[in-house]
Amino acid sequence: MASSKPFILVVEDEKELADLVTEQLESADMQIQVHNNGSNVIHFLSRNFVNLVLMDVGLPDTTGFDLLVEMRKQGIEVPVIFLTANESEQDKVRGLERGADDYVTKPFNTNELVARIHAVLRRTETANDTKVTKNTSLTEQPFDFCGATINPTRMEAAFPNGETMKLGRKELGILSYMAANPHAVQSRRSLIHAVWGVHADVRSRSLDQYIVKIRENFTKQGCDLENFRTIHGVGYLYDPVKENLSTS
Repeated sequence: MASSKPFILVVEDEKELADLVTEQLESADMQIQVHNNGSNVIHFLSRNFVNLVLMDVGLPDTTGFDLLVEMRKQGIEVPVIFLTANESEQDKVRGLERGADDYVTKPFNTNELVARIHAVLRRTETANDTKVTKNTSLTEQPFDFCGATINPTRMEAAFPNGETMKLGRKELGILSYMAANPHAVQSRRSLIHAVWGVHADVRSRSLDQYIVKIRENFTKQGCDLENFRTIHGVGYLYDPVKENLSTS
């Protein structure tokens, strides 16, 4: 079965260039959506999946640099290639430092542009292969949580009694986030955004159910969860310092 066409969002205010890029990329078997300014880009990306954004640096209402920074603040991690007439090395570095994946200068060779898009798409696909949740990947190192050793690579928890237990994606994401943010109350909203993503439609009750499942499984294996506490009306707190004070 043929693979689906990559969906590319072109953000370019020069209509003739936008039409040319659209024609060239459609000929390369890509699906194109064009925006001529930056005002609606974030709104569109927050509600639609695209594989890549091809974006001009100079836009009528903003700069591509500022737009990219705002995208990342909003949790929109779609890969971005800047398309610009400015060949300044400083601007290239500036764009890459803000999270761009590549930088193509005008005038450009069509074959090169298509090749660069495919290269970024391949890198992105490979990078996402190991993602379990928004905040966790299979390549992360094992970590301790309330006496259990959590192994992301194997997606399992090893308990002091010698038993092991498989972890679901969301349980692993929750444990990873709490372990990475100890000693501070984490709101339900921040935990949901970290594990499910900023735009996920997930209720606090669903999160609480995952927490209950984690507590039940750890308790069955004899792990004391005193250090992982519910802060009623707010969220959760993981305070591993107390583990070091335990003499049991």
